[in-house]
Amino acid sequence: MKPEEKARQQIDLMLEAAGWNVQDYRDINLGASFGVAVREFPVGAGFADYLLFIDRKAVGVVEAKHEGVTLSGVSEQTQAYRTSMPAAVPTLFRPLPFAYESSGVETFFRSEQDPEPRSRRVFGFHRPETLRSWAKEESPLRRRLQQMPPLIVRGLRDCQVEAITNLEVSFAGDHPRSLIQMATGSGKTFTSVSFAYRLIKHAHARRVLFLVDRSNLGRQTLKEFQQYVTPDDGRKFTDLYNVQHLTKNTIDPVSRVCITTIQRLFSMFKGDEVFEEENEEQSLFDMPGDQQPIPISYNSKIPIEMFDFVITDECHRSIYNLWRQVLEYFDASLVGLTATPSKQTIGFFHNNLVMEYSHERAVADGVNVGYEVYRIKTRITDEGSEIEKGFWVGKRDKLSRKERWEMLDEDFTYTPTQIDRAVVVPDQIRTVIRTFRDALFTEIFPGRTEVPKTLIFAKDDAHAEEIVHIIREEFGKGNEFCKKITYRTTGEKPENLIKSFCNSYHPRIAVTVDMIATGTDIKPLECVMFMRDVRSRTYFDQMKGRGTRTISDTDLQSVTPDAEHKTHFILIDAVGVCESPKLEVRPLERKRTVSFEKLLQQVATGIRDDDTLTSLAGRIARIDREMTSPDRADLEKVTKVPIRRIINRLMDATDPDVQDQKAREIFAVDSPTSRQVTEATEVLTTEACRPFDDPAIRRMLEDIRRKNEQVIDRVSIDEVVFSGFDIHAKEKAQAVVSTFTTFIETNKDELEALRILYSQPYGRRHLTYEAIKELANRIEQPPYLLSTDILWKAYAQLEASKVHGAGPQKLLTNIVSLLRFAIGEEPVLEPFDTHVHDEFKRWVSEQEGTGKKFTPEECRWLVMIRDHIAASLSIDMEDLDNHPFSDRGGRMKAWEVFGERLEPLMLELSEVLAG
Repeated sequence: MKPEEKARQQIDLMLEAAGWNVQDYRDINLGASFGVAVREFPVGAGFADYLLFIDRKAVGVVEAKHEGVTLSGVSEQTQAYRTSMPAAVPTLFRPLPFAYESSGVETFFRSEQDPEPRSRRVFGFHRPETLRSWAKEESPLRRRLQQMPPLIVRGLRDCQVEAITNLEVSFAGDHPRSLIQMATGSGKTFTSVSFAYRLIKHAHARRVLFLVDRSNLGRQTLKEFQQYVTPDDGRKFTDLYNVQHLTKNTIDPVSRVCITTIQRLFSMFKGDEVFEEENEEQSLFDMPGDQQPIPISYNSKIPIEMFDFVITDECHRSIYNLWRQVLEYFDASLVGLTATPSKQTIGFFHNNLVMEYSHERAVADGVNVGYEVYRIKTRITDEGSEIEKGFWVGKRDKLSRKERWEMLDEDFTYTPTQIDRAVVVPDQIRTVIRTFRDALFTEIFPGRTEVPKTLIFAKDDAHAEEIVHIIREEFGKGNEFCKKITYRTTGEKPENLIKSFCNSYHPRIAVTVDMIATGTDIKPLECVMFMRDVRSRTYFDQMKGRGTRTISDTDLQSVTPDAEHKTHFILIDAVGVCESPKLEVRPLERKRTVSFEKLLQQVATGIRDDDTLTSLAGRIARIDREMTSPDRADLEKVTKVPIRRIINRLMDATDPDVQDQKAREIFAVDSPTSRQVTEATEVLTTEACRPFDDPAIRRMLEDIRRKNEQVIDRVSIDEVVFSGFDIHAKEKAQAVVSTFTTFIETNKDELEALRILYSQPYGRRHLTYEAIKELANRIEQPPYLLSTDILWKAYAQLEASKVHGAGPQKLLTNIVSLLRFAIGEEPVLEPFDTHVHDEFKRWVSEQEGTGKKFTPEECRWLVMIRDHIAASLSIDMEDLDNHPFSDRGGRMKAWEVFGERLEPLMLELSEVLAG
């Protein structure tokens, strides 16, 4: 078969899959189907390879080329065909609006209705119904995107306004891919709901796909849509539009937004009727991605035009191999959301980074909180240990956790990398937890009495189990105090435990492995402890991000009663995670040898290349050699076939001779074609992998494999080598203070607040709220990127004895305290309202010393005046018309209380309290 014929054969199949009836010109029957593709149709410029008819009217052309031909120059041919239609041929429009160029491997499409018609790569052909709908639109989608109404900014953060505005500029420019990088906790999902609403309402997008990589994130996204109040209409999003969160493999045709995991969508492309929900619980971070994926095929139930826009959350995890093809299937604008883009992520989105909002900017804006590192180093953590022969040690079965005792007949030495894997050292865990407990209310959160919400990252489920029991013991608390939240949690559902951890007093401490590492909102979290190392920079940033969320004082105190404000969180580093090198690699890259558990998961999700199948066969063969008779009998009750047959089927699926023989049997031929061999191989592979679709079989195989023992070292006693705030934290604090000092020196003659402090005598320094607001705005801008909160923590790190109290992040006037402390005018740094309260007490005492007595009503007004000055630096008559003064009668009532003394009194208090 010639290359051209082969290409046309493939194009025929693609057109038929999309609902077109393919005919030869001599056999033309335009009534045979709603959509008809006629081969070799004569037009003025020659013969169109395919002329597309909808309801008997020509609508577009297809130019076919053989595989390997570059298609960018072929558009001139389609242009000639579509503009030279014979007058006798009925058309929807002249010239024809739609054109395709295809080699059967590569296909390009353009609509001449677009503002700037441009060929774009598509996975396949559009359905006839879709082309008719597009042809009849008064204004195509890409033109509508250029006519979006102004954004209503009410209720949006500045960073969200910037993200939506820039994204819509990208849409208007017809960029196919756009990347939004926003720091964890800055409201990426709310931003997405906001622009999705605008796309549906104003651009009339038919349907938006929202992809996540874990079902828990899907539930969070659904909740965000359900709670979203539209800024112009005032109704909830879900009162206006249907939002579907896929829990079955069927897309509701009336839904305007569809939320699903990328894993479920991939299974739908494969044609699976059912997809186990537990396959959606793991993040893509935890699923192997180093093998070549099985290519997905066109699925007529999910046409390429089903979605106009695809939003992919945590996109740094979803752009590789298996998952990338899902993103590239749809003829849709693609929007990526991430807090931690890698170089590969930016490249995938064509370097179209429409929003870059870093953690540092988010902290400066008060959208995120920063963190400090508290390091705990122990001898065994750093060096390992040795148990001399003659000592009795415990040996625990990993699966059953049954323990036996054994006397060592030789010395047993283990390294740090073996701890909590092959060797459990209870005293090493205990030493870390005890050190954390003892420092909690003295160094980490001095003066507090309630254990802050704390998340601990463990190495695996068994390690998490040990940590949970030791925490309960060391803190002297019951089971509700500390909970394990992992994929292996039994009893309570993990999502319910996460909800309790976020919203209830208990648990105070949660121990996890990967389940809460990414995406999950835990706003009250104040401590994140690492008892495992992390080598991926992207993953580490995601894990740290759990602590960066801001929270209102009221919501924080509802779960942690003695907390005043969440101004930062503490990263407890018990393993050197902040010191170990981080790799700038794809989060899904793994070594070629992956764990057995992940290998099983890989096969279950559709990665079934030769390397995967032979690796799995080899692993199961090892298990088969070590398996006990009872285990074999139990397993084969579930698999229904002997384990050896499962292994042989895996090997047969990769054997070329078996593949060829299978093709001969299926197609009844002596010499099967390569396509027939490929189809036969798929049959063999499907049959070989069918047992691994069952989660029960996968779990049983993993349980049997894990039937080995850990050594329990109860002999070695650990000791703390170092505990305290990271030395690098002081270096960073010094850099912050130096930057602030440079800012003051550079701007002392320019900014009004600094000019007043430097040039006016003490008694004439009347700082205004506008002046300090100007100053605060300036320090937040590059190159300084500072904030009141960042500066306050820096001074607390360097001069703890001189820093009194924590400056509430939202009190702008605290910058006055920082300035006075920085230029040496005040010996201590204290919140501005504390300074005002102290000065007020002193002033009242002085007044009473001269014989002046204030009535209860005067005292109430004086307290309101004091609090206003603390927040605004001064007070005048106009302020009395506003809350809270207006609630007590405003300026008329104040005049009634103080008489002619009112204005002089306000001026005096402004000078005394703010001076």
